[in-house]
Amino acid sequence: MFAGAAALLGVTAGPAQAAEVSYATKCVPPPGVGLPDVNGTTKVEITAPATAKVGDTVDVVWKFTQAASKNPDIIDLPANSVQPSGTLKAAGAQSADVAMSGPRQNPAIPKGAAMVLSDMKGTLKLTTAGQVTLTPDAYVVNALSTDTKCAPTEAVQPAATINVTAGEGSSEPPSSSPSPSPSPSTSPSTSPSPSPSPSGDTPTDFTGKVVDVPYTCQSPIGEKKATSPVQINARKNGGSYDLTVQFKKSVMDSPVAIPADSVKPSMRVVLGGSDQGSVTVTGPTNASPIAQGAPIEIPDLTGTYKPGATGESTLSPGVLIVEALGTTTTCTPDSTSVSLTLDTEEQASGASGGSASGGTSGGTATGGGLAETGAGDHGTLKALGLVAGTAVLLGAAVFTFLPGRRWLR
Repeated sequence: MFAGAAALLGVTAGPAQAAEVSYATKCVPPPGVGLPDVNGTTKVEITAPATAKVGDTVDVVWKFTQAASKNPDIIDLPANSVQPSGTLKAAGAQSADVAMSGPRQNPAIPKGAAMVLSDMKGTLKLTTAGQVTLTPDAYVVNALSTDTKCAPTEAVQPAATINVTAGEGSSEPPSSSPSPSPSPSTSPSTSPSPSPSPSGDTPTDFTGKVVDVPYTCQSPIGEKKATSPVQINARKNGGSYDLTVQFKKSVMDSPVAIPADSVKPSMRVVLGGSDQGSVTVTGPTNASPIAQGAPIEIPDLTGTYKPGATGESTLSPGVLIVEALGTTTTCTPDSTSVSLTLDTEEQASGASGGSASGGTSGGTATGGGLAETGAGDHGTLKALGLVAGTAVLLGAAVFTFLPGRRWLR
């Protein structure tokens, strides 16, 4: 494969060489899982051309012959769930940090077994004649959406040396690979509230504005901060209102396979202005299994609001709860904004005063927490957090959403 790449790039590098180095390493587990730091030994084999010319772009391979830490005694890691990335230091005739990464490719790794990490690859453009040494540095092991960060605790010896001769290539100073330009973000459009329906003198449909809600999410493996744009819409139905809550963006895929009928989201819509209390809106569970790496869609959350007061009542996104495979993640807004304002008329047994009875889906918002699982040991709860999904679904999520209302990308 490298030979083909070399032909395309016009590389005239000499035959590859491979050398192994061993160095003391400290690995820091992800926060919130309750595991101590690990001090171990990393063994790495670096493969690179023995000779090359200025202007050549050479391929470098980082092969783990031993990772510094084992899989903790918490959970069996499924196949193709672990991905390494790291940095290789180029020094000597030129200095550069070479970004290395490997595919998410591994056999199933039992609890307590040695970590099996895929080979990492990177490229280096040679700019100066002389000897260029390659030395492995820090690396990150991503497993089930959590990062374990490993770094040397001693000076590391070079693992390979490239003898670079003068050539027709560029002598420009080394530069790291440019980071991909971020995709332009489009601010969600907002609509005035209320917005009358296109026909008739009395409005029946009301469109809320999109508001960004900063959440603090508590999951079985710890606390995460996340922000999500949310929109609340309403349709008048007699004296009540049918509510629909929509999430607008997402960035995560599911790192493990999730069975059908196992993910259940809900939210407490907070009432204000003339009215008080909250209304619960819910979405159906996932109808089909979700494959590892596939996006998880969240449907519209719906419920019914029966006003408990006459006047101008406001509706704001409140506590978000996600139940998955026996665990619960609770996301509480750090602050919130009004998405929808309605001119309401008091209904019998309406919501005012913190209760939304009389057939509505309301009630006073309450905190969530970890659902009762029947497990008596902390390790099992942590395993649930990692596999069952609240770490998978929200605990480790960057809670920003993409159009199409996909929950995790």
